Amino acid sequence: MVSRSFCKRREMAAVFPAWIMVTILVLEASLVMGGFQASLKLERRIPLVSHEVELGRLREFDRLRHGRLLQSSGGVVDFPVRGTYDPFLVGLYYTKLQIGSPPKEYYVQIDTGSDVLWIGCNSCNGCPESSGLQIELNLYDPGSSSTSSLVSCSDQRCNAGVQSSDSGCSGQGNQCSYTFQYGDGSGTSGYYVADLLHFSTILEGSMSANSTAPIMFGCSVLQTGDLTKSDRAVDGIFGFGQQSLSVISQLSSQGMAPRVFSHCLRGKNGGGGILVFGEILEPNMVYTPLVPSQPHYNLDLRSISVGGQVLSIDPSVFSTSSSQGTIVDSGTTLAYLADEAYDAFVDAITKTVSQTVRPVLSKGNQCYLITSSVTDIFPQVSLNFAGGASLILNPPDYLVQQSSIGGAAVWCIGFQKIQGQGITILGGLSLIFVGRSCSERQNHCL
Repeated sequence: MVSRSFCKRREMAAVFPAWIMVTILVLEASLVMGGFQASLKLERRIPLVSHEVELGRLREFDRLRHGRLLQSSGGVVDFPVRGTYDPFLVGLYYTKLQIGSPPKEYYVQIDTGSDVLWIGCNSCNGCPESSGLQIELNLYDPGSSSTSSLVSCSDQRCNAGVQSSDSGCSGQGNQCSYTFQYGDGSGTSGYYVADLLHFSTILEGSMSANSTAPIMFGCSVLQTGDLTKSDRAVDGIFGFGQQSLSVISQLSSQGMAPRVFSHCLRGKNGGGGILVFGEILEPNMVYTPLVPSQPHYNLDLRSISVGGQVLSIDPSVFSTSSSQGTIVDSGTTLAYLADEAYDAFVDAITKTVSQTVRPVLSKGNQCYLITSSVTDIFPQVSLNFAGGASLILNPPDYLVQQSSIGGAAVWCIGFQKIQGQGITILGGLSLIFVGRSCSERQNHCL
């Protein structure tokens, strides 16, 4: 189920076969990461050559997005994964959960950018009734589950959620509630319930066992904006953030699963992937530290090289603070660089190839007219991280084919600029290049 791709030793750059694997430890944002073993695992391949899409459409998809392993004492908890990376097809990855007594099935989008699991409830206003994903939608009915219970404002879990803005209490009915608003204008609100989550635990030797655990999750009674649309509708959202109300944090606090998750995404052959609560370890990993005490999954990017030459970019451009840093975000399609880094990157690429190809601007993007193979013309790029880890990008990995003009193919740089911000976001365009990205303890392996 896991690709046998590999990492070279620390002194060498990472190799990038078809899939990526990122391993991240789930921590409270205020905690230092020492002492835990980490894992988020991603597998994705975007067939850029065969999918000619406009960068503007991908940027718009990302703008909306931005607004809004196998070692464990108790085994790993396994969930199925469906969906694809392509925003023009499915554009999301989702999994199936079983909740309640008797258990019912719910399809929920996998989201590393939020904390809470929420599902549409039977009293929901605006919840879609059908889905273009060819899945059966179900509304959660607290009254039909013998193990369901409401979560009151005095519940310790509700109080913990208040600290991270994941829950609130109006005083009316003493019921713990929530309201989430997303950057694309969509939103959801509802109240919290507790019920049993049914899951499969894979033990050593490929043995498996069925388990249950009580979890607190959102019961959505109102959905607005894109959440009401049926084309890509699912039953809810499965948050994998770092706060206490995330399901992985809840299961970890009960001793049911490690505070680690591995998420693997496939971009071709129908998409899908795997999702487990647990860690996968392999020898010969190359590590770079995760930046601790951050609300997102941040890496320490040190420099960028083009054709083996390190670009003259002030290192402070990549430093992490409340307003800047390098974020790994599997939900972002393209890759985004801070202003200064982007300008230096594009200038270096253009200077290298200007004698061979014709540079052109297309809808604000730096593009090139090419009549031969891009691998024969364009330089190799390297993103260099703390700890000596380097992420190597070949030309088809950072270029996106757009169209053709007079027999010449138009290839554009897939890296984009975030105007006026110091944030670097490693989205799907860059994540597909890593042969294996994993982390152990406070580290992230490339």
